[in-house]
Amino acid sequence: MSSAAVDGAGAVRDEDAFDVAALDGWLRAQVPAAFGALGAGLPQVRQFSGGASNLTYLLRYPERDLILRRPPAGGKAASAHDMAREFHVQQALRPVFPYVPRVLALHQHDDRASGSLDGDFYVMERIAGTILRAHVPPELRLDAAATRRLCEAVVDRLVELHAVDAAAAGLADLGRGAGYVRRQVEGWSARYRAARTPRAPRFERVMRWLEERQPDDVATCVIHNDYRFDNVVLDPEDPQRIVGILDWEMATLGDPLMDLGGALAYWVQADDDRVMQTLRRQPTHRAGMLTRSEVIVHYAQRTGRPVDDWAFYEVFGLFRLAVIAQQIYRRYHVRETRNPAFRNYWIAVRYLDWRCRRAIRGRRTARPASAV
Repeated sequence: MSSAAVDGAGAVRDEDAFDVAALDGWLRAQVPAAFGALGAGLPQVRQFSGGASNLTYLLRYPERDLILRRPPAGGKAASAHDMAREFHVQQALRPVFPYVPRVLALHQHDDRASGSLDGDFYVMERIAGTILRAHVPPELRLDAAATRRLCEAVVDRLVELHAVDAAAAGLADLGRGAGYVRRQVEGWSARYRAARTPRAPRFERVMRWLEERQPDDVATCVIHNDYRFDNVVLDPEDPQRIVGILDWEMATLGDPLMDLGGALAYWVQADDDRVMQTLRRQPTHRAGMLTRSEVIVHYAQRTGRPVDDWAFYEVFGLFRLAVIAQQIYRRYHVRETRNPAFRNYWIAVRYLDWRCRRAIRGRRTARPASAV
């Protein structure tokens, strides 16, 4: 195993620590075939700083790197942080969508053989490669043309996921059928109201507009539901080639345009305002990257799905991002976490409220030309 540092992996925060010896013993019992490949001794444990939902750790054994995923402490939405669901989704998808990591072992809270370990979590293989954050490392040498090819490949993998035969993959019961758009509007509105804190905007105008403007589902397919550049792993030898897609926590059967709208809420392009630029966590501003409008057109051309009435999906994606940020900020506000990275999330929530209302007024941030 390489001793090189892994991007984004640092010391484990005190509030997120666990019993490493107990984990090691449980894991070796669960995955006996991996025993020889792991090598002797306990793993070196590092925690990934990226992401703000489930906690992710690097387990660095002498012969092999593994990844552990577990929920954060504190209050959670009823449907969030379901480790068993995330484990089984990846287990079923990998044979038909090879970018999914191979999962190895699932621990559930009633596992009496695990000693001092508590709660649900799972362990999977680490996909070695490059994950892009706010900036593209200069050593990748991606000029504008190569950046565009990479960007199109990222969108094409989402198209490919949306074409997966859910029934053939054994995932026909992953979702709840027709009415996905309605359930999302109702569910995320309820989550926002439950997570609201004194500094947070009311968002009532936006929620009312979404309720009144919601379209019927355009289709029902496998969706990732958190598709971003920092969930995509690039081949270290060919950074234009995607070798993995991570973070399947919210994957389900749903409307593909809702998936695309959610992805584009994170898509900060070069001409966005200064506040939006401060929220950027992926290099979508870089020369060669598609704009949001170009992403929509590219997706429509690949799928044949009409995207002419895009305003709803844009506003919903921004609202959903605001709810996620507010849920995280609420954990900080009520002292369920002291992670200083979450201290100013309320500012982002207020800005996203303004951006939603701006889009509702017709000053949309993505205006796709007719593509189909």
